[in-house]
Amino acid sequence: MMPTREEAEKLLKEAELCNPGPWGNHSRVAAHCAEKIAAACGCLDPDTAYILGLLHDIGRKFGVRHLGHVSDGYSYMRSLGYDKAAQICLTHSFNNQSLNDYIGKFDTTDDELEMITSALASVSMDDYDRLIQLCDALAGSTGVLNIEERMSDVRRRYGYYPKDKWDSNIRLKAYFEEQAGKSIYEIVEKDTYRP
Repeated sequence: MMPTREEAEKLLKEAELCNPGPWGNHSRVAAHCAEKIAAACGCLDPDTAYILGLLHDIGRKFGVRHLGHVSDGYSYMRSLGYDKAAQICLTHSFNNQSLNDYIGKFDTTDDELEMITSALASVSMDDYDRLIQLCDALAGSTGVLNIEERMSDVRRRYGYYPKDKWDSNIRLKAYFEEQAGKSIYEIVEKDTYRP
């Protein structure tokens, strides 16, 4: 089951009231990118892509957490019966289905970490998972960013960026560009779109 666009937008607005911050507009930018890329590729549903992009960071509703936002989002979406959105909350941070991909503090309980590890091992990622991973790497809070500049910014802020994840994001960009037959930046209106 999936929420409608309107339901997803309402969930995000409610979440921002609980924990205001730039993550809300980052989610809107990711949703915009996902919808545009899905439409350009023609193999994914643009509405589904938008909804999944909008909800990928919904775990931030529950406060300022790093890895904890993954388990919070996953659990929250599952509690609402939105299993694909729950999966995206999990997979958006792990391009290679490995905890080694995570950038930030491991601020989960042992039970939360076990849940993430178990769910990650059992998930079968599809192009929606890959699309949201790409869009997460493109989305700033004020608009679409150059993917390498965004990853460099994350590396500056956290002190590192796993090479496997960096390389995976570059491959994802090339993969979706090949499907669409044009530049990702052109598709997502990099120079003009603002949330």
